[in-house]
Amino acid sequence: MLTALPGEEINQMGLDLAKKYHVQVKTFELDLTQIGAVEFLVDKIDDLEIEILINNAGVGGTQSFLEATPEYIDQIVMLNMRALVLLSRLLLPVLKRQGKAYILNIASMASFGPMPFKTVYPASKAFVYSFSRGLGAELKGTGITVSVAHPGGMRTNADVTRRIDSHNRFIRSTALSSAKVAQICIRQLLRDDELIIPGVMNKLSWLMFKIVPVWMRLKIMRISLRNEIKSTKPIVGNICK
Repeated sequence: MLTALPGEEINQMGLDLAKKYHVQVKTFELDLTQIGAVEFLVDKIDDLEIEILINNAGVGGTQSFLEATPEYIDQIVMLNMRALVLLSRLLLPVLKRQGKAYILNIASMASFGPMPFKTVYPASKAFVYSFSRGLGAELKGTGITVSVAHPGGMRTNADVTRRIDSHNRFIRSTALSSAKVAQICIRQLLRDDELIIPGVMNKLSWLMFKIVPVWMRLKIMRISLRNEIKSTKPIVGNICK
């Protein structure tokens, strides 16, 4: 079962997957930030036997907080946090019907510390990390594993690629393809790994988050992200960084 925004050609993707892998695919075009959309989706699928829930819908961007519109902030909060929590809660009874089930929540490397010129995005991903680890501990012994993944930047489209390439060599080296990240996440999910950090460079970055003082990280990121804004136009997109 696949869900995407209207106009993202999710129906065609479903047809392609069904043909290539000989599986049944259901697709839904929904904006999960809209009130009632999550409940509508669950109502359509909660009679099916769902074994894995992957909460990978997310949105972010880079811009001055003063220039961020209420609509921009709402989109991040409603999608990255509210939709993820509601889908997990409403589908939990379905997952519990299975002998073994999984929830995979996609956070970000950004969740490990605050970032200027992103502000709301890393805070939303820190929420995903905290929620996932807490829920995972609560569900111990139920047969449901909750994993949270922290990918770095992914070149998912031309705009995001431009933003990644505007940074230094180290940050560029942490970027992986979405296919590689998906492969790593699914492999570790099925191993019951609760914390997933894809790629060697991202693991090194995670260690740096632990070692380097917050004030120093903020100073470095302020320079780096200001340069990103100067070299690229402000956008809102599916950015995991």
